[in-house]
Amino acid sequence: MKLSIVNDTLKIHWEWYEQLWGFNLQNPFIIPFEHITDVQIDEPESTWKELRAPGTFLPGVIKAGTYYTPRGREFWYVTQDKNYLTLVLYEEAYKRIVLTLEDNEFWQHQIRQHLTIS
Repeated sequence: MKLSIVNDTLKIHWEWYEQLWGFNLQNPFIIPFEHITDVQIDEPESTWKELRAPGTFLPGVIKAGTYYTPRGREFWYVTQDKNYLTLVLYEEAYKRIVLTLEDNEFWQHQIRQHLTIS
């Protein structure tokens, strides 16, 4: 996946295989900064009370797709890496988007800069 900032939006561009694993037909995800309430890099909460529909889950390898949780509808694309980036959203189809990417601290900083400007 590739993240980019265009005007007042965050774009998440998916590779074809990421779309396949996540059963995601929307490419890219376009999220206005005004709909992002927080961005975190800590390991996100995950419980057995989550319903995957649709998506992929191989323990310790990948968790991808739409998950219905006690917190609401979420989109996950995480691998065995521990470099989490969690976007907390409102007025969007998902309450959270949880990703793993190498430069998670960089993206947390970039997104937070735009949140304070907005």
